[in-house]
Formats: sequence, C-alpha cells, structure tokens
Amino acid sequence: MPSTAYVYVPAPSRRNLEIGLAQGLWGWRTPTLDRAGARAAVESLVEGDFLVLAYKGPNCRVEAGQWSHASLKRVVVTRVTRPYFRDENPVWPDDDYPERIGLDVLNEETDVQGQALGDQAMEALRLSANKQGAALVADGIDGVIRFAATTPNSPSSDGSTGLVDHSGPDSEVVQVLVRREQGKLRRKLLNGATTATCALCGRTLPTRYIRAAHIKRRADATSLERKLMANIMPACLLGCDELFEHGRIVVDDSGFIQVRPRTTDTVDLLSAAEALQGRLVAGFSPDRAGFYAWHRENTSS
Repeated sequence: MPSTAYVYVPAPSRRNLEIGLAQGLWGWRTPTLDRAGARAAVESLVEGDFLVLAYKGPNCRVEAGQWSHASLKRVVVTRVTRPYFRDENPVWPDDDYPERIGLDVLNEETDVQGQALGDQAMEALRLSANKQGAALVADGIDGVIRFAATTPNSPSSDGSTGLVDHSGPDSEVVQVLVRREQGKLRRKLLNGATTATCALCGRTLPTRYIRAAHIKRRADATSLERKLMANIMPACLLGCDELFEHGRIVVDDSGFIQVRPRTTDTVDLLSAAEALQGRLVAGFSPDRAGFYAWHRENTSS
C-alpha cells in the first residue's frame, strides 16, 4: 500500500507552486530537511506514493486538531514519479530548493473543506505549515481516498478511464481522480451542448459519444499541456478516437488526415481509416499544430 505525504504551500509561494506543477517537481531548502527527521520522511517516498500539496489555509499557530474544519484555497493530489534526489539546477526564481522529488499531477480542486481530506490529513498539513513546508508522511492513502470520494466528482459521461498505468489497491482512486480531470475538460469543450461534432470524421453526435481527447497523450503531457484546450479535440467513440489513439491516422502539418496502415490491419480496419484520408481536421490552428506533430512523431507506424 502506498504512503501519502502532505505538504503545505503558503500564500506567497503561489508562483513556486505553479512552476513546480508545470515542471513535475517539488523541492525543499536544505535547512528545512535538516530538522528532526524531515529528510528521512522525504527519502522514504517511493515511486507511486502520493504527495498532497495544499495551498493557502488559515493561521497554523493553533492547537492540534483546529484545522479539521479549515478551508484550503487549493489542493493538488500528485503521485511520486521520481524518488528523492538532489539537483541544484535553477527551477524556482527565489531559491534553489535542491532537495527534490518528481511528481505527476492527478487532480486538483479549489476551496476545499477540511472534511474532504479528514482529520489526520489536515493535522499533517497544519504541522507542515509550522515546519516551513516539510513533508508529513502517513501510511496508506486514506486522505486521498476521502478526497476522491467527497470532493465534487465529475467523471466523463463517455466512460473514459484516462491513461492510467498504475495497478494495485490504489488504482481505483487514481482512475477516479483522472476521470474527474476528463470531466472538467469535457464541460469546457462542450459548454453545455447536447450534441457535438467529431473533429476527425465530422459526424454530429450526442455528447455521450464524444470524448475530450488529448492530442498529445496525457501520459506524456505536462500538467499545463493536459489542461490546454489547444491539446484537446472532440473525437467520436464510433472509431475515430481509437484510430487516432493508436496512430492509424495522423494529422499532417497542413491539418489534413493521413492514414498510416500496418501489415497487421484487417481489411475492415484499413477501410475505416481510409474513409478519413485527406479530411481537414476541424479546428486546426497554429497552436494545435505542435501537438499534432508530437502525435505523428510518437505513435508507432
């Protein structure tokens, strides 16, 4: 069972938080980890553990338990992708923060009430705030499970589970958090419409048959790229989404669909792909071109 680390980020560190999430990194000053077991806590984290970053809460100079019903401006649930390492290459503008871990953002919410994380997690965050943002590590993932279950949950209505490579007892909560991200993208893409048009085949369908598809696949996109609408297109579940996902079709640098046949393709699969050959993908623009180029270069031919 993975562990969960809780880190408090004070209001003045907003820019550092944004930079860290964009870079897939979090770091600490060396003096922060020199104090009573703080480095050992960070060093105990392994790939697959959770790291919860909480931004802007109330006064932390209160008695234990007083944060149980506190409000946090922002909570970001991430997963450790690279355990503790040292690196002094500049990332943040105000300091080096050389004691680092790599992370992957799963989900974030704003205006989170303490009950959404639970008493243990909120007390860990209060202690982190009192220890200059040191990580407080708890065995298990109770706080993350509670967060997934009690904060607003908007899984995609198309049944998408997102690109999740993790397995084990925590896989379900990871799926929930990633689906919530998909739900937010769908709402932004569809804007309340009941029908939508597939960018690839041009068919207009009820929105339950349309996926908010990442052009540069989610597993390889940065936290920022995952949320950019330039990296999202409406792709239908009648075949277009899968053909694009598996690289059977790509979009060239002029915005036209090209087929990439393979020797293992059946006649029917090739026929479905060839029906899209030469179509101009809807919504093609310069800011999308780079994502389509990434897709061309990183899907098997």
